Amino acid sequence: MADGAHRVGTRGLHYGWFIVLSGTLCVFASIGLGRFALGMLLPSMAPSLGLDYSRMGLIGTSNFVGYLLAVLACGTLANRFGTRRLVFFALSLVGISMMMIAGVEGFISVLVLYFVTGLGSGASNVPIMALIPAWFARRRRGMAVGFVVIGSGIAILVSGTLIPFLNAAGGEGGWRLSWLVLGAAVLGIAFFCLMTLRNRPEEVGLRPVGADPPQPKAAGCALYEWESDFTTADFLRLGAIYFLFGYTYVIYATFLVTVLVREYGYSEAAAGCLWAWVGVLSLFSGPVFGTLSDRFGRKAGLATVFCIQTVSYALIALGLPGIFLYLSIACYGAVAWSIPSIMAALVGDYVGPRRAARVFGAITFVFALGQIAGPAVAGAIAQVSGSFSESFFMAASLAGVAAMLSGTLRRPEAGPGQAQQR
Repeated sequence: MADGAHRVGTRGLHYGWFIVLSGTLCVFASIGLGRFALGMLLPSMAPSLGLDYSRMGLIGTSNFVGYLLAVLACGTLANRFGTRRLVFFALSLVGISMMMIAGVEGFISVLVLYFVTGLGSGASNVPIMALIPAWFARRRRGMAVGFVVIGSGIAILVSGTLIPFLNAAGGEGGWRLSWLVLGAAVLGIAFFCLMTLRNRPEEVGLRPVGADPPQPKAAGCALYEWESDFTTADFLRLGAIYFLFGYTYVIYATFLVTVLVREYGYSEAAAGCLWAWVGVLSLFSGPVFGTLSDRFGRKAGLATVFCIQTVSYALIALGLPGIFLYLSIACYGAVAWSIPSIMAALVGDYVGPRRAARVFGAITFVFALGQIAGPAVAGAIAQVSGSFSESFFMAASLAGVAAMLSGTLRRPEAGPGQAQQR
């Protein structure tokens, strides 16, 4: 294959970057709008639907239950239908279910429909994250996944500014208008992904971005794929770390706006502005920490991020106003999507592109268990205590445990033509 054959366009832009663009929009739709917009909508939904803290937590949990079930099946579905078609159908499910929430009249209806949204989110997010190792060699992988996960940050920025406007425009039922608009946007992105996604570089005659020159292919093995000494102990460490991330980060994401409005006395618009700042800061989290993990090693990157998250959760747990609250929000935003980008790259480092979808799906299953437990436990604690302070102290403690676990990770072996990962 000629050296230029892995590039497209007159300026030498590799098609892998179109995969990154599609992935960013997919994460924006499935995780960003499908999940993180809920925190902005709960304060206005609560009076209309009679939601207390416990029910708010259960709504978030229903989404994560759907996500969990989808993760169980997405590996099989991706192998059968391909990532491109699976992402399209899954995003369509997210968009339609979100639009249907606009018409609900009670708690149970929201619970069921948001469960369906979770199904679509899991069935689109996991395959798109696992697609990156096929398109990017190890030395570019962390950076590439980092750009994909900024979709969540863009969605937070959009929801923090757009939802207060739509809520005001729609009057008493403004939150219903917000669900309609966000759902329609997800549907549009589903069709964009259908047009642009490709399942692997070979479909368009390319090699992965950053790949070394082709090497002779051994019998029975695909190029750029290798077996590793990935063990049960490695899986358990990765699963435990990802579980703790899922459990802790989602408490902050689900209840921050509610805490700002009910405990700090902010208006919905002012709380939305602070939530939007989380989105702004988080735009840099994936690319920066993904690239740093490429350079300095995955476990150092993970430990650093968890330490910063520990500070963020502890500061808001203390209930300190002013600069301390802003510092908490800044710390959370600065590292918000770092863990998924590093974890996706690390899985690719351990097992190679061929097994990445299956292994990443497996640890995402454990991650989803954390997401299910986090909002439910935090909401129940807040219901009993009357505030979220204890819930955030719990999150800070567990993030500290995750930082220590990250330091125990084994260094992945290098695949063919790849530099040894730290």
